[in-house]
Amino acid sequence: MALPPGIQFLLLPTLLLGGAYILAVLRIGYILPLAALPPLLAAKVCTTRLYHYYRAYRLGARLLPLPSARGRLLGAVCGNLDILRDLRRGFNVEYPLEVMRTLLEREETHTVNTWIGFGDYIVTTEPEYMKIVLATDFANYEKGSWLRGCMSSVLGTGVFASDGDMWRFHRQMTRPFFNRERISDFDIFAHHADRAIALIQAAQHPIDFQDLASRFTMDSATSFLFGVCADTLQGALPLPHNVNQPLFGVEGRQGETRPRSDIFTEAFGRAIERISSRIRWGGVWPLLEMTGDATEEPMRIVDAFIGPIVEAAVKRKEAYAAALLDGEKKEEAETLLDELLNLTSDPKVLKDEVLNILLAGRDTTMSVLTSVVYFLSVYPEVFKRLRTEILERVGTERRPTYDDIREMKYLRAVINETMRLYPPVPSNIRQCLHETTWPSADPSQPPFYIPAGAIVNYAVFLTHRRKDLYGPTADLFDPERFLDDRLRKHIVANPFCFLPFNAGPRVCLGQQELLLIGINIRQFAYNEVSFMIIRLLQIFSGMELAEEAIPPEARVPAEWKHGHGRMRVERFKPKLHLTMSSAGGLWVRMTEHEASA
Repeated sequence: MALPPGIQFLLLPTLLLGGAYILAVLRIGYILPLAALPPLLAAKVCTTRLYHYYRAYRLGARLLPLPSARGRLLGAVCGNLDILRDLRRGFNVEYPLEVMRTLLEREETHTVNTWIGFGDYIVTTEPEYMKIVLATDFANYEKGSWLRGCMSSVLGTGVFASDGDMWRFHRQMTRPFFNRERISDFDIFAHHADRAIALIQAAQHPIDFQDLASRFTMDSATSFLFGVCADTLQGALPLPHNVNQPLFGVEGRQGETRPRSDIFTEAFGRAIERISSRIRWGGVWPLLEMTGDATEEPMRIVDAFIGPIVEAAVKRKEAYAAALLDGEKKEEAETLLDELLNLTSDPKVLKDEVLNILLAGRDTTMSVLTSVVYFLSVYPEVFKRLRTEILERVGTERRPTYDDIREMKYLRAVINETMRLYPPVPSNIRQCLHETTWPSADPSQPPFYIPAGAIVNYAVFLTHRRKDLYGPTADLFDPERFLDDRLRKHIVANPFCFLPFNAGPRVCLGQQELLLIGINIRQFAYNEVSFMIIRLLQIFSGMELAEEAIPPEARVPAEWKHGHGRMRVERFKPKLHLTMSSAGGLWVRMTEHEASA
């Protein structure tokens, strides 16, 4: 039986420090060793800082700026724990990353070393530094032991929770499956999109589109990856908070047994939320789990759902191998799980990998779909123009093809502009392995020294809204910016200022490897989002936000109207975990096109 994370966290320091303290007490008494602890901590902090000054000097560099102590002297003396407090509170009640934006604005910089807990925790929105971390010096930046520790109890050693040789192994396992033929085959999308649309048509009240998008992407992902559908679209849709639950009806029955797939989806969501909570607490997160691993209970449910699927696939592979010995012709793998079985039959490796890809295939796509429908609901002129483009190309009934999607320029612009303002993963973290330097934005100034072990938080959410990168309209929703001269001026000229799916060798696996395998093809995630949006606008001639259906606790705070940027005009409450979502769901009404009614 494994020890709880908190006990493991405290055990080694306790043994080392406790042993040293006991020896000191035995030698020189009680008071002096106790009184020496604060000075020893201060000496360690000062020594580390002086060493960084020395190494920066030797490299002809300078240290990154620290947050000003003005008005917060106690916080600065206590390792900027007030910043950690504000960041944590910001995740729960503030507009996404608003605390981080305010900090950078106050310091009049795009990069700062927050020095939380006297450790190097760098926050940046600078595209040039993101390029270094994600591409040009990729080998020097890993997830790091701390971030891997946050994720390992859920994602194991899968592609999104590993570094080095293990990451390369998992990457090579999954890459062959994401080829053009597979990601341009829309049969799976079509089946689940039709089921989702049928639920919308049958609903008598506003629907939570975020919940529907979650079901659509879960069913599509499990079918595509496992060959076994989770069938979450068979469950009843949730009702608005202001509508009584009916005893009977299309939308569900009171007292009915929850589908097993719903229980799995909820458990997986809780496990991912725990990862997010651990990350927000930083290196001390194990102290919150002193009595046991908080992911253990939801992961038991996840394992009970995924385990039999993996076991059945292994048995199927064994039977298939026996058939090959009898002379049957070898067939191409039909699912990602089948592809993985060509490389390993280790149940843990298989489970880790499919959960990692499921996270990417479900959560990020759900986030983008939800955000696109939000913008279409509050910008009727964009909805009208996009629907016109769709109907002119495919009409109200024909299923879109890969070529259709490729030719719908305004659709691509709407999706890109949505991901600019609400990237599915708003910020990400890497750890610097070896000391290095970053060039200064001012060529006349020396570079910045980056110490080994420094944590780098690059916030693409804030980068995408910088007016010096996107012009004075950076806070506005304007798909035209991806069609006019601004595309060339702002994005083509500086590709790392637009990073909705990461970049470099860790680029999202759903994105086809045009740089790595030389094939100019589009992204799996784009295809899934595009297909669903096309089908929706073929069937429905109008969308609007049903604000009365939003739970009171999830409504936009009144003070946001006096806030900064888009906060002043937003009509939903963005929520940030590992991915972006809408607090309380996204409640909308959809008007069905008369010809299809």
